[in-house]
Amino acid sequence: MKRLGIALLFLALGANVRPADDTVPLGDMLQAGQELLQENFDVQILDLLPELDQEKVRQLFQDLQARFGGESVVDLAALKSTAQTVLPLLESHEETQPYATWLKTRLDYFEVAEQYRATNAPPKAAPGQPPKPIPNPSPQVERKLWRRQLASRPMPKGAAQLVPKLKAIFAEQKAPTALVWLAEVESSFDARARSPSGAAGLYQLMPATAQSLGLSRWLRDERYSPEKSARAASQYLNYLHGRFKDWPLALAAYNAGEGNVQRLLDKYQTRSFDGIATHLPAETQMYVPKVDATLQRREGVNLAQLPPPKA
Repeated sequence: MKRLGIALLFLALGANVRPADDTVPLGDMLQAGQELLQENFDVQILDLLPELDQEKVRQLFQDLQARFGGESVVDLAALKSTAQTVLPLLESHEETQPYATWLKTRLDYFEVAEQYRATNAPPKAAPGQPPKPIPNPSPQVERKLWRRQLASRPMPKGAAQLVPKLKAIFAEQKAPTALVWLAEVESSFDARARSPSGAAGLYQLMPATAQSLGLSRWLRDERYSPEKSARAASQYLNYLHGRFKDWPLALAAYNAGEGNVQRLLDKYQTRSFDGIATHLPAETQMYVPKVDATLQRREGVNLAQLPPPKA
């Protein structure tokens, strides 16, 4: 194993940080992002990079965790340029490539946010009042943005070989086979992908979730096995649908956590994704419609058309 490979293998990473209410100041979110990075990211890996580049990577991941967990989709647009600068740095070393893979699959989050910002002016503020932020796009607008974004996207490298195997596993678990394409959104079908918050593999399973689904992380992390990751992900998706009785909500919970989704459903007295969409973490607001558009692109179906897991 190459230098720092063992450090990568034994990373012990926690859950994503989400704001506890709907009005968390940006400074507090950035602090939460910094704490998450300190707890979960293997900072020794940055020793491979020049000192200035180390700071760029550290700052980007801190900002990403904060803004993904915040509520403003528009705020993600500000990270596009930095992410494009940092990506080649992460791609330049074998040990940092798993993080590069994760980041590369999320570049279009920043692009779509920028497209939305460019075509939507902020509301007019009263004289003497501070400028108002651009409101989040509605779920209907998000779905249109993502379908346009992915309309001509080619199939990821490796998908043609993996999809039949993964579909067989999803079918065995009685989950809709179209959901194997979640791997395109999560990792672009690259099993090496790893996030700064600790998710890993084709389906970006968090450590605690993977363990609860029977995957081992000692001595070998089974999240990096495409077959075992697919089996665990399909089981988890079935469970989430059983809880929320709705695929968009199940995918929101897959990304943001069951507790966050349930809290918003209770707060806004609704049982639909659209009823809470603009209050979810910014990443999740974009994640669910991106999954929907990906299924439309690859299978000609959307989340709302998928059947429940088979009994």
